[in-house]
Amino acid sequence: MDIRQLKAFVAVFEERSITLAAQRLFVTQPTLSVTIRQLEEELGTALFERLPRGVAVSEHARLLYPQARRMLAQADALSRMFRQTRDCLPLRVGIDPDISRSQLESLLARIAAAKPGILAEVVEGCDGDVRLAAEDGRCEDELFQPLWEEDFVLAVPPGHVLAACAEADPALLDEPDWIICPGHPSHQRLLDLHAAAAPSLAAAARAGSLRLAAHMAAAGMGVALLPASLAADHPGLRAVALAGARPRRRVGLCYPAQALELPALQALRENLEAYSGSGAARP
Repeated sequence: MDIRQLKAFVAVFEERSITLAAQRLFVTQPTLSVTIRQLEEELGTALFERLPRGVAVSEHARLLYPQARRMLAQADALSRMFRQTRDCLPLRVGIDPDISRSQLESLLARIAAAKPGILAEVVEGCDGDVRLAAEDGRCEDELFQPLWEEDFVLAVPPGHVLAACAEADPALLDEPDWIICPGHPSHQRLLDLHAAAAPSLAAAARAGSLRLAAHMAAAGMGVALLPASLAADHPGLRAVALAGARPRRRVGLCYPAQALELPALQALRENLEAYSGSGAARP
């Protein structure tokens, strides 16, 4: 039993006519009759009774019909899945570890909605045709397309003395339990912020990334200076706004100039521009 035979059977069953079914399938009547006979021989039962005008269906045909429809639908879905994959434009997307969940999922939604379709390969780290990263993490030879801008906040664990504050004045901070990221570009922001309060920076712990610093703060190891979206990824953290001038970061797409020639990146940029122009909310 093959797909061709099932299509022939369904057409004859629904049309109740070899002539009409042959027209529907764009085959000759003798060819269709042979196909139906082959299916009946394989099943060992008669499916149709030939009448002077049309055909009558047997009880076995009534049992086979819903099964045949389901099998044809499954075959069509399988074919469509591979056809869509073949027609999609490949794009390798690197994700910086300090990107928040909301920003990542928003970009992935734009990739999924791009036309023509994009076959995305999403990887972690500094890799890919294009990267989702903060502007201060881009390489010198990369272009930057901003998508979001956000404030840094103080991320404090529950029960901390600052947890009850809606806002903190950097000039009054004397926090001995900082979680610092010495190798991260944002560390200078913390040094500039802390300079207003104390001549030296007391560190309770060190983190290799802002995401790790968020986990450490949520575990009660200290206070971290984090982007607001990253702090929001941890329900256990309390995000305390900074009074006055606030450190900020921009997050967007980083890519070399030659990547602009990639059809997939062109499709993604067009989708992002249309999405931005629609006034849709962003993370």
